[in-house]
Amino acid sequence: MYKKTERGFTLIELLVVIAIIGMLSSVVLASLNGARKKARDARRVADLKQLQTALELYYSDNVAYPEATTQTSATTALADLSPTYIAAVPDDPLGGSYHYVYKSTADGTFYCLGTAYEGTAPSSTCNTTSLGSSLTGVGYSVGP
Repeated sequence: MYKKTERGFTLIELLVVIAIIGMLSSVVLASLNGARKKARDARRVADLKQLQTALELYYSDNVAYPEATTQTSATTALADLSPTYIAAVPDDPLGGSYHYVYKSTADGTFYCLGTAYEGTAPSSTCNTTSLGSSLTGVGYSVGP
């Protein structure tokens, strides 16, 4: 009689290993997604700090902030800053409904610049008053 000497894995063993690898990879991908959100939020904060610096440089030269009496996208409202005060006005990492908002007083003495963190409501409102500026709702804001 012929005696079988070859050894190998059975189909069941291979399927179990593939299932375990699939579960481990899904756990890793799920944890990386949270890190990506945090990275985009960190970029938003860094972009706002760059815009704040550019606005202060603009103010020192013009004794007023760029005019935007209605809340608008920072990309269009702050076009005067580029390329003299900032190389390019940054755009949100995701674009779409998330964006930087900007509003200034009519006399250009105060401004509000802000954005919402990812996973929060992207609609935030800038309020400018004679006492300063603030971003109501959830998000991050900077001002003079």
